[in-house]
Amino acid sequence: MGSLHALPCGVDFPAELVRGLIARMAAEPPEAMARVQLYLNSGRMQRRVREAFDAHGARYLPRLGLIADLARLPLAGIPPAVPPLRRRLELAQLVAGLAQRMPQFEPGAGLFSLADSLADLLAEMQDENVPPAAIEALDIQDSHAAHWQASLGFIRIVARYFDAASDPDPTGRLRRVIEALAQGWAAQPPQARIVIAGSTGSRGTTAELMQAVAALPRGMIVLPGYDADMPDFAWEALDAGTVPIEDHPQYRYRALGRRLGLPILPWTDATPPAPRRNALVSLALRPAPVTDQWMREGAALSDLPGTCARMTLIEAPDERHEALSIALVLRRAVEEGRPAALITPNRMLTRRVAAALDRWGITPDDSAGEPLQLTTAGRLLRHVARLRGRVLMLEPLLVLLKHPLAATGSAMRGSHLLYSRELELWLRRHGPAFPDRAALVKWAGAEPDRLAWASWVAGILEAFPEAPEAELADIIAAHLELTARLAAGPGGHVEASALWQREAGLECLRIMTDLSAEAAHAGRYGPADYADLLDTLFGAVQVRRTLSAHPGVLILGTLEARVQAAELVVLAGLNEGSWPEAPKPDPWLSRRMRLDAGLLLPERQIGLSAHDFQQAIGAPEVVLSRARRDGGAETVPSRWLNRMTNLLAGLGEGGACALAQMRARGAGWLALAGALPLPGAGGAPAARPAPRPPAEDRPRELPVTAIKTLIRDPYAIYAQRILRLRPLDPLRPEPDPRLRGEVLHLIMERFLRERPATETLAEAEARLLAVARAVLAAEIPWPSAQVLWLARIRRIAARLVQDEAARLAEGAPVVIEERGGITLPNGFRLTAKPDRIDVLTDGRAHLYDYKSGKPPSDAEVLHFDKQLLLEAAMVARGAFGATGPRRVAAMTYIRLGGDGETRDLPLLEEIDTTWAKFQRLIARYLDPATGYTARRALRSMRDKSDYDHLSRYGEWDLSDLPEGGR
Repeated sequence: MGSLHALPCGVDFPAELVRGLIARMAAEPPEAMARVQLYLNSGRMQRRVREAFDAHGARYLPRLGLIADLARLPLAGIPPAVPPLRRRLELAQLVAGLAQRMPQFEPGAGLFSLADSLADLLAEMQDENVPPAAIEALDIQDSHAAHWQASLGFIRIVARYFDAASDPDPTGRLRRVIEALAQGWAAQPPQARIVIAGSTGSRGTTAELMQAVAALPRGMIVLPGYDADMPDFAWEALDAGTVPIEDHPQYRYRALGRRLGLPILPWTDATPPAPRRNALVSLALRPAPVTDQWMREGAALSDLPGTCARMTLIEAPDERHEALSIALVLRRAVEEGRPAALITPNRMLTRRVAAALDRWGITPDDSAGEPLQLTTAGRLLRHVARLRGRVLMLEPLLVLLKHPLAATGSAMRGSHLLYSRELELWLRRHGPAFPDRAALVKWAGAEPDRLAWASWVAGILEAFPEAPEAELADIIAAHLELTARLAAGPGGHVEASALWQREAGLECLRIMTDLSAEAAHAGRYGPADYADLLDTLFGAVQVRRTLSAHPGVLILGTLEARVQAAELVVLAGLNEGSWPEAPKPDPWLSRRMRLDAGLLLPERQIGLSAHDFQQAIGAPEVVLSRARRDGGAETVPSRWLNRMTNLLAGLGEGGACALAQMRARGAGWLALAGALPLPGAGGAPAARPAPRPPAEDRPRELPVTAIKTLIRDPYAIYAQRILRLRPLDPLRPEPDPRLRGEVLHLIMERFLRERPATETLAEAEARLLAVARAVLAAEIPWPSAQVLWLARIRRIAARLVQDEAARLAEGAPVVIEERGGITLPNGFRLTAKPDRIDVLTDGRAHLYDYKSGKPPSDAEVLHFDKQLLLEAAMVARGAFGATGPRRVAAMTYIRLGGDGETRDLPLLEEIDTTWAKFQRLIARYLDPATGYTARRALRSMRDKSDYDHLSRYGEWDLSDLPEGGR
């Protein structure tokens, strides 16, 4: 029989593994080491083991291999494995059929994500040696029996993948290879040592390999992170109940020891860096049935402040402060020359920490690298895939044109960047919301280079909507052709572009090549399903960057906790849902069904994470960190951190003191992190501005619509009319209230101008709706807005034409959306473009103002919104040539929304008073001593000005007195 060994938590596992192996081979000739077969669990472990051998000087090395590599071992009678991508594409077709027949099965789940989960289930069944017959034999009695019956019925369809005659996938082939090796070793045991190290035996196939090696005379197994502090009754409690306690960090060793029937022996005499801390953690992580021993055994733990002296607890208010604190901890380690490692499964947190370290020029060695979907090549391919089948708006067009890889294969790369910026400004000023060839040609003008570039952009734009459902091979070809055109640029070549360069580009090329090779097994895809497919494929790949990384700062995943040998270890993201991660939902089998079938429970992954935590916390110095809030929501501390703090808090004065000191050390780092982003001294807040430009720079002409702004927010007039700053339209144009108002005004203008001599109310209503349809179709590119706005007009059309007939009986429209103006004695000119002015039968004028929203109240008109009153004063003074000077009989608001109601403005006596006040207002603002105060009288504090950022609102308060200046 072989032997089963282990190393304690916190030791340098690769170094001790090599030291123990060399000691056991000391009595044998040097070349005997070359015959040793050493199987490891990960590529990083393999590299560390090789480095550890190098540290012992020149010698023969054992044959190093990975357990997963056995799946590629050529053996007679075992066919090569089917590419995993092919198997997933085949499953996706089956899942698509299920989704069509049963749309209620996992609604909202992506097609390929369901196929992935099914592939994972099949791999797990093969890994744990659970045949389809075991699944079919399940007795379903719960309240969701219909769903689980459907899933079982579907699993029966894919049972053919378990047939011995079928080509295996990599997991199935690994099991067949291990079974064949076990049979061969049983018949003829190898003479050389076979060692399996670094694995916990958590997977069924790996455990079977361990069992085969343990049966060999010279077979050895070395386990990482063994808890020698657990008493026997705690070990027995792990599987004493009906449901095993799989979420305990040491459960796998209990199960493996019982399966192999071997005692666990020490591999070397290595002492953990923090043995007293290991004992504390072991007690804290005891399984729930025996935590009543906390008080009794905890009393035997002496000097808890000393035990926890090299532990720090950071409880940050949010993830940003957590990342800054961790970055400061790692920076201090670099300054002191101590190797440090950050271990967390939270990839967003690691990116935050890396960004914070970048300010000091520290690039950590990130084991996971960068997600392929976030690289430049990955983003461009995903953007193009996601946008195919759509008519592009301004924002997605700019996303493509401004991508770092766009036009990199063209000599016009510099011009491309310039033209993209100029086109953005032009489109945001003039539109349209959905750019087309005509708009691009209009922008380009007659300049040949601009016209050629615009033609190239137009060609790309016109290719995006053409994306029908097709065979996957055709979809891939069209996608790659469009991406290549975008990367090549006008007159360029994709081979000269940066699309397929560097690690990310090469990895994307490999995935797209593999996908093209397996496309024949995939069936038909639409643009959305194809985009989901790429998201899934790219999201599963990480790309290692070849930038020069700092050798003393590592970022590791939780699985690599057993590989690291850093003096300072930061365990971050210790919240439920982060570490441990929340179990993925299983759409195919319930928890009870998994237990009955012999599959792994969700607690297995939690137990593995707990084991990683227990190993990592045994480092010489440890920093534990978590964020109290994530995305605005309260977080729950990780169960292991909760157990530790609860245990310490309950162990009397010593435990409470140790916990307080841990938190105090963490608070010190948080204080530094809080001070880090603060500006330096001398940054006094800005005062409330009221600039006073010279008289010659002040505006000498304003429209009546600007008078309201001059009263409420004079600074906006200063910024717009004097500084000539105008806000750009949004990158993502929307059918907003301003656009709705413009369209409604245009509808009424055309309705009035095209009025026949005679028509009935029914004919007028029909004509109004016809005009509305034509205007909406021409001016509004959003179909949903067209339908909604036309429905609103149809609702009030009858009342509108009836009221219009009454208005026409009293007079006739003379001014319809025509501009006029009047010059004051001081030279200032006021202009206006009234919606409508009717001349009544008695010769007086009636002013109408269309409102798409709620009209202003009389008080608002009297003090702020003086547009109608000023237009009435201009009519009385002959500002509009078509009417000449006339008395004003009435002023009326016509609402083109709501119920289509009208409201007369009963302020005729205020017309002359308003005109006199207006003249005084203009005279005051022509005076250089008058300042343009920011936010002088806005309706409420919630109202926003387009120039708040320019006036630095927020640094000053509305109660502050304005300060003038030029």
